[in-house]
Amino acid sequence: MKFTETSIKDVLVIEPTVFEDQRGFFMEAYHFQRYAEAGISTVFVQDNQSLSIKGTLRGLHYQVAHVQGKLVRAVRGSIFDVAVDLRRSSPSFGKWVGVELSAENKNQLWVPPCFAHGFYVLSDQAEVLYKTSDYYDPQAERCIMWNDPDIGIEWPIDPQAPLLLSSKDQAGVNFKQAEVFE
Repeated sequence: MKFTETSIKDVLVIEPTVFEDQRGFFMEAYHFQRYAEAGISTVFVQDNQSLSIKGTLRGLHYQVAHVQGKLVRAVRGSIFDVAVDLRRSSPSFGKWVGVELSAENKNQLWVPPCFAHGFYVLSDQAEVLYKTSDYYDPQAERCIMWNDPDIGIEWPIDPQAPLLLSSKDQAGVNFKQAEVFE
């Protein structure tokens, strides 16, 4: 496995070693010891899976209690996956990083605790799997507007596909009003 730092400290892109032949492929999707050696010694407690159609944008989500780190990958289709630093004491506070995750590239994104997370579906459909470091708590869930100008995420929105947002995501708060971490 190859662990690559992004422009934000602690956010990593993980590229698995893939063994392919005429039958298909094999890869380790997760190996605790290798991840721990790269600085991700998190114990994951929950796996989540979603299926979304082209134009769907989910996020920017995070929890203020039961704070979750997320290990994200696309097992079908492709997404533009985003992490936003919500650590006030961090030099990258309010900054974002985005990468394409796809069934084809098989890469993963490590979104540490105290980050908001979201993704936009690039393909006709995308199936996303992610591990979390704490359990989902609907009372602690928060949402920042996906298009907040203070964050300035450069989403690769397809003008030919309708933008699909949940009511929760449409009601997200501006970054300046968001609860953040010290």
